[in-house]
Amino acid sequence: MNEYENELAALKRSGRYRERRIFDEAMVDLASNDYLGLAEKPELLDAALEKLAPYRAHAPKASMLVNGYHPLHKAFETALCEANGFEDAIVMGSGFNANIAMIEALVRRGDTLFVDEKYHASGLLAAKLVGGTVVRFAHNDTADLAQKLDTAPAKRRIIAVEGIYSMDGDLVHREIFDIAERYDALLVVDEAHSSGVVGERLLGVFDLYGITPRQNHLKMGTLGKAYGSFGAYVLASSHITEYLVNRAKPVIYATAPSLIDTALGHTSLEYILANVPTLQTAIAKRQELVTTHFDIAMDGLIAAIPVGDNRKVMEIQKALMNKNILVGAIRQPTVEKAIVRLIGRVAVEERLLTVTCREIRQVQ
Repeated sequence: MNEYENELAALKRSGRYRERRIFDEAMVDLASNDYLGLAEKPELLDAALEKLAPYRAHAPKASMLVNGYHPLHKAFETALCEANGFEDAIVMGSGFNANIAMIEALVRRGDTLFVDEKYHASGLLAAKLVGGTVVRFAHNDTADLAQKLDTAPAKRRIIAVEGIYSMDGDLVHREIFDIAERYDALLVVDEAHSSGVVGERLLGVFDLYGITPRQNHLKMGTLGKAYGSFGAYVLASSHITEYLVNRAKPVIYATAPSLIDTALGHTSLEYILANVPTLQTAIAKRQELVTTHFDIAMDGLIAAIPVGDNRKVMEIQKALMNKNILVGAIRQPTVEKAIVRLIGRVAVEERLLTVTCREIRQVQ
């Protein structure tokens, strides 16, 4: 059956063809989202296994609403609430599932979802599933958002933004929190790329901006980035959490999150909170290095280096791989124009990051 051959050929011609690859672990990894290098700390895995050891089962075995909800899930949710100041939490299987869960469940008939045009693909997919109206506003444009909130009819308003945007690497504007309050809108903040990276306690943009969580706030965070594990969580008020438990399909119908990944996420949270000053110093140094070489102000640890040509960005990635360096070569439709996505990972020595920046400049 070769129905898709023409489409695959078109992708190859345009430089948008993708494939799975296994990269050499010896490469200098400046492509992954393991911002703090926690995925490479065996002592955290050992600590997570200790959390799991007292229990008979090592897997959840069922959905959370059958008998898959485990003491490890509850312990992590409690720790997340205590650290972030939210009333309640739900652990999820992945950030992708969490976005689907929140947006598909919360936006009902007569409601309007106002979503940043550069919101993650999972949220944009969820927007196609909702029963209400979807309005996309210009990226991080508070004036455009306010104008659309004024003009779009809505029984209930829901705003969806990212704490740090996954491709551009820029912070959500603080004013969006004020706009959500002014218009009595629910505010969904995807903190996949900001939690563990910014804030006084490295807890994300709520922490960075000194915002006390309100009844209209939801925060989603992932474990597959700074937390060095796999999975996600949603933090919200108790009544919204209760609603999601009863209406969100990824909660109701999916097997509960992995126990070892949940324990590892909990261990990573503990590690981050115990090492804030050291991690902040390392993050600031990497931001300074990238700014020096590319004149790019890094709000987090993502640097989007513009290239603009799909084939050229692949050539740059290949040239760097030949020098034992791995960076992201990001093309359409993930971004409007091709970029080199450089991650200032704490696990990578400053010397190697400096060398990488120089190499990128040479092959650009």
